[in-house]
Amino acid sequence: MTINPAEIMGEMAATTQKLAAGYETLQQIDEVDVTSTPKELVWQSDFVKMYHYKRETPIRCATPVLVSFAMLNRQDVLDLTDRSLMKKLIDEGLDVYIMDWGYPTRADRYVSMEDYIDGFMNDAVDFLRRRHKVDKIHKMGICQAGTYSMIYASLYPHKLKSLTTYVAPFDFSQGDKCMLFKWTKYIDVDAMVDTLGTIPGEMIDQAFGMLKPSMNVSKYIGIMDSLSDKDKVLNFLRMEHWKSDLPAITGEMYRKYIKDLFRDNKLIKGELELGGRRVDLKKMTVPYLNIYATDDNIIPNSSTLPIMSKIGSKDKQEYPFPGGHIGVFVGGRSQKELAPAVAKWVIERC
Repeated sequence: MTINPAEIMGEMAATTQKLAAGYETLQQIDEVDVTSTPKELVWQSDFVKMYHYKRETPIRCATPVLVSFAMLNRQDVLDLTDRSLMKKLIDEGLDVYIMDWGYPTRADRYVSMEDYIDGFMNDAVDFLRRRHKVDKIHKMGICQAGTYSMIYASLYPHKLKSLTTYVAPFDFSQGDKCMLFKWTKYIDVDAMVDTLGTIPGEMIDQAFGMLKPSMNVSKYIGIMDSLSDKDKVLNFLRMEHWKSDLPAITGEMYRKYIKDLFRDNKLIKGELELGGRRVDLKKMTVPYLNIYATDDNIIPNSSTLPIMSKIGSKDKQEYPFPGGHIGVFVGGRSQKELAPAVAKWVIERC
């Protein structure tokens, strides 16, 4: 291979110009506001909170919608400025509440999966039923919270009008499809929990980063060509801010999550127990919308789709969304197509 000094010097000069433009752009940015839609705190239990989004558009469905995001990350990604899935759902006519799972500390190490589902989630649902004077609400769960919402709907179907899940894992036998599923078979989760108490968010983030290491480099290379565009730089910084805001995971919840779901695959087998009760998916009889990303490298489609034949719902529908795991929440196509379609589906069952 012949090295051309002139080409190298040209590339270095171009890179210098891009960095200079980036410096000028960053000088114009005072603060990175991750979320955009006004909301108010309406309920709190220990470190867990629930917010109600304020609205300027008419409500088309009087039954409230409770959204839950994964405990592994912050729910802020659902309300990124200029790319807010929550605002789009509100604009489409839904009355939306969102769970904030908070920041567990080492003192919360014994908070269990039962505490999250039978406790926090169920108490929040009951609060909304009282607040709106309704017997049932609509539930949405994303990723890990989609799995937990499915468990909840199997135990408390009489409290829900519908369930929508986004990119949620249900069948955890897909080790050959995803490294994340394979790793969980071999980690010593008991040693982790007994030693650390709560699992640091940074540890989980590093594991996700190793699923597709090239992305950790390509995203920085990609932003180089947009350093002069303030809006694109802001969007990049918002995502980076969200990714770095990492709550810890309570130890006992993590232990059961890894052992009973990832390792023993008890949910799809019908063997999972919660608070002494068996979670029977056939008792999940509420209308169900199952959204999955066709190019998901975190949760394989082969983990998401098997739930359709296991649940008792007669009114159930799959929604394949082109793109990756995160694109379901923040992609432009999600705002234009997915959110309106989901809102329409919910309103039809209001």
